[in-house]
Amino acid sequence: MENNNKNVMHIASLVLGIISILTAIFWYIALPTGILAIIFGAKSAKKTGSKIGKAGMITGIIGLSLFAFIYIGLTFILIVANM
Repeated sequence: MENNNKNVMHIASLVLGIISILTAIFWYIALPTGILAIIFGAKSAKKTGSKIGKAGMITGIIGLSLFAFIYIGLTFILIVANM
């Protein structure tokens, strides 16, 4: 039973990381899925050394980076446009 939870965790990490990349425009989806992908990926990679867990962690980081880049860029554009 314990082994199945680890297998599900690294697959869930990858799926959540991909979702966070695809939905980087929508903060209410990208932020929680990216954070969960990083957490699940780190736990899975630490416990089992899973490459899929590491990939999930990386996709979560990419998703959160895209999210941050988009919103910082939009904020900058709005500030410059109002000057």
